[in-house]
Amino acid sequence: MAADLPNSVKQLSNSGAFFSLHLQLYTSRDPAAPSDVDATLEPQIPTIDLSLLTGATARKRARMVVNHGVPEGLRHAMLEAAKQFFDLEEEDKAELRGETVLDPIRYGTSSSIRYGTSVNPKVEVDVRYWRDFLKLAVHPQFHSPAKPLCFSDVLRDYATCTRRVGMELLKGIWESLELEENDMNRALKLDSCFQVFIANLYPPCPQPELVFGLPPHSDHGLLTLLHQNGVDGLDVEHGGKWVYVKPLPGSFLVNAGDHMQIVTNGRYKSALHRAMANGKSTRVSVAMVVGPSLDTVVEPVAALVSSERPVMYRGWSYKQFLECQQGNQLKEKTMLELLQL
Repeated sequence: MAADLPNSVKQLSNSGAFFSLHLQLYTSRDPAAPSDVDATLEPQIPTIDLSLLTGATARKRARMVVNHGVPEGLRHAMLEAAKQFFDLEEEDKAELRGETVLDPIRYGTSSSIRYGTSVNPKVEVDVRYWRDFLKLAVHPQFHSPAKPLCFSDVLRDYATCTRRVGMELLKGIWESLELEENDMNRALKLDSCFQVFIANLYPPCPQPELVFGLPPHSDHGLLTLLHQNGVDGLDVEHGGKWVYVKPLPGSFLVNAGDHMQIVTNGRYKSALHRAMANGKSTRVSVAMVVGPSLDTVVEPVAALVSSERPVMYRGWSYKQFLECQQGNQLKEKTMLELLQL
């Protein structure tokens, strides 16, 4: 990272006038462009009551899930623990900067991060977005930072609860496609599913109209469960328009990931979404990604392939996909396009 740049976006935000010195480094949006958010689409994001889930799950890219069984106290504690982590001294957080994209504990900022893959272990990725992050592999092996002291216990409970929710949602999806749950669990090796926790910090930005928290992109994995601290900033693409998402109290926003689109041969679509900056409040969000095992070669399930709907994607291991996607700049659905036949 350049010597004259702060170690994190949080540090940059706290430095006041410092942002103006590096304005061009963070500018990724045209402030004169008209708004591309269609507020009329907001109510169309469906809500799923997990306590009533049946095989009729709608094949929407994003949905809100209520009555999921994750205690509200635990959800609040997870957000608070994430905030406490980002409030640590920069030196403490810097100790967790990873060397590769698959390091089980990895802290970073979306500014000039240096990391690599097994193919190219030292690739400098120069992307400047208004976000700091902490990524942790929590299943099948559990990993957590030692600080803050409360973090590990809260995360362990949160990972267990959200994994259960994810598996219930997957069960409903398999049923909606008339697929056998046990067959899908074996094919994707879900007993050893790769589950990743991501905490995101979006500090106030002095000129939010110029930057992205995160640019338009889709997630890896099968499902992502997200909740936030009450500060909005997430847009989801729907029908070529952006939908400003305001989650229901107590809900999770659930996005289908790229591997859901692959394994269902395009029946379910991964959700294109973006994170927007704001000039007033700090937004904290925590996401839990549930995916197949790292060694699983993910390809369309045979039952969803026919002469009318031939194979749409070539198979690739989840690990290879992660290394390629996470080791390059986020850009919409680039990885899916690479795998499309």
